[in-house]
Amino acid sequence: MLTANKVTIREIFNRAKLLEVPFFQRSYVWGDSQWERLLDDLETITRTKAPHFIGSVILKQKPTDISSSIGDIRALIDGQQRLTTLTILLKVLCLKNNNLHLFDNQFRTFDGDVVIQHNRNDIESYNRIMNLDTIEEIEPKETDNIAKAYIYFRDNIDPSSIDFNTVCNGLIFVGIDLSVDEDEQQIFDTINSLGVRLTTAELLKNYFFERNDVELYEKYWLDIFEFDDETKEYWDTEFYVGNKQRSFIDQLFFSFLQIKIQEKELDVSADDKLAFSKLDHLFISYKRFVKEYYNGNKALLLGEISEYAKKFRDAIDLGVLDEDLTATVGVKRVSAIAFALETTTLLPYILFVEKNVEDSVERNELYGYLESYIMRRICCRAQTKSYNRLFGSTLILHRVLSKESFSEFLSEQDDGANQVPSDDELMLAFDNGILTNKQTRGILYMIESRIRNRDRQSTQLLGINKYSLEHIMPKKWANHWGLLDDEVAAKARDRKILTLGNLAIITQALNASIRDANWTRKKDGKNGKDGLKVYSQGIETITRYLDLDAWNESEISKRAKWLYDHALEIWKIE
Repeated sequence: MLTANKVTIREIFNRAKLLEVPFFQRSYVWGDSQWERLLDDLETITRTKAPHFIGSVILKQKPTDISSSIGDIRALIDGQQRLTTLTILLKVLCLKNNNLHLFDNQFRTFDGDVVIQHNRNDIESYNRIMNLDTIEEIEPKETDNIAKAYIYFRDNIDPSSIDFNTVCNGLIFVGIDLSVDEDEQQIFDTINSLGVRLTTAELLKNYFFERNDVELYEKYWLDIFEFDDETKEYWDTEFYVGNKQRSFIDQLFFSFLQIKIQEKELDVSADDKLAFSKLDHLFISYKRFVKEYYNGNKALLLGEISEYAKKFRDAIDLGVLDEDLTATVGVKRVSAIAFALETTTLLPYILFVEKNVEDSVERNELYGYLESYIMRRICCRAQTKSYNRLFGSTLILHRVLSKESFSEFLSEQDDGANQVPSDDELMLAFDNGILTNKQTRGILYMIESRIRNRDRQSTQLLGINKYSLEHIMPKKWANHWGLLDDEVAAKARDRKILTLGNLAIITQALNASIRDANWTRKKDGKNGKDGLKVYSQGIETITRYLDLDAWNESEISKRAKWLYDHALEIWKIE
């Protein structure tokens, strides 16, 4: 049962208890600003003798190791940075005061071991400092913040300004203790509520690997997810799902689990499939899945995860939003749709296809069909509430791995939720449909990227994020485009200007004085302010219309028909 109490240093550290930082936990990262603040806090406690709250410490009871003389071992889940810094600071203080016995009586076990057993990245440097008998010169490596903390306190502590006993009694934490069987998801939720970032992937790493699993960790985690800075940066990449951010590594683990639970050989129950499909409980799901469906064989599952991770990294790249999008159907175009048009529910299915369709021609044919299906539905504002099930389970369960099987699968659906919009529905959407700005920009960009003649164009297509959406006839048309006597006609125009035929992507938002100007000024600009002709150079979906003498409802309809004709050709559905 989770309990929370007010505790002091003396209660957190005692000589009969070991605190273990998860061995593969991230490194110690505090720097000058945190060290300065902590030093100031301790000086204030000494001066005022008043208790001072410093944050939380979360400990989880570990199973008793009968080979150890220490019966009480706790995993230090949260508080690693604070407790590490405190022990270094107080070690330096005792060295300067020649009172090492004070430090050892508080921060060493009865066997003489350092109470905090650190992670693999910091253990050597930390233990070296904990075992110092005198103040020494240390040359830290660039990434060794442990040694840098020692040097900072060595150079800045005034021994007369900090009293060891006053600090140990007056520094207050909220101590949160969890039992051996406590669900780590509670830890995750608690840490998030305290504003500390601990990703699902970090929890999983600590679950998969113990201190004696170094070889396993290096093979299945370090080489895959932490090989170098570029690798770590990739897996830490975050994207939005609704109003929440998700990292690539968390998305990989989620997508992989959705694929695995559909394997018929595992015979995962319907209730478990539903439970395992919840991202908020992903860590719990993995623990149960490994135990109940993999007989606890973590290594076997890790081998499979590493294979999928390589496919994920080869296929999924958020940079697709900032680069020239290829006209060739394939995973790049589908990824652009997923990220730019908020359809990231596609990602488990994309990963499934990447892993299981070896032939690139077959794979791209399937992606072309998938693009047509999704884009038609976006144009027609079809509901997306069925996508989680469709792309997260159904298509995977039925092993839909070709254009033909996808087409056949959709033709057999009779509930209407996943139907393909017809050509007539698509035409109506282009002529009269009103979409969000994000949807409209995406539709126009995806058409532009397919019809642009790159051999003829001197202007490079930019990434989708580089374009602004512009109403060709402005919303405030009444100011400079002439009044309409008929109120019905005015209302019809108000609606018409919101449709696809009147919207364009351009490279930069127009100045307000040009945006709402009449047709001639809007095209050509004035008084040093550029117009549409400058900001739409090379954009096939708009430049051909900038030589017209007038822009009105009739021209909007003609352009909508022209866009529809191209969409019909690009997004064919047989």
